Amino acid sequence: MEAVIATGGKQYRVAPGQVISVERLAGDAGSAVEFTSVLLVKRDDDEVIAAPERLQSARVAGEVVGQGRGRKVEIVKFKRRKNYRRHRGHRQAATKVRITRIEV
Repeated sequence: MEAVIATGGKQYRVAPGQVISVERLAGDAGSAVEFTSVLLVKRDDDEVIAAPERLQSARVAGEVVGQGRGRKVEIVKFKRRKNYRRHRGHRQAATKVRITRIEV
């Protein structure tokens, strides 16, 4: 069974047992998390459920594996002949989540 969930302004295709990295969620390692914004579910018999009225009760449960930060994104601004240079970096806070089950 697979599902498409939305969290942190992004969409993720998930399956039970998969570990994904999402925008920071509250909770320590081992705590449970539930995603209620399910956009699509594909069952093992290849049935695809995408109707909003059937997905209102859909839930994707997971377990927080750990908290961390993503890769560094470097921002460089430069204007030639103007002696203007700016260099800055950013690391977004992230949470690793192991998907445990998908319910429809």
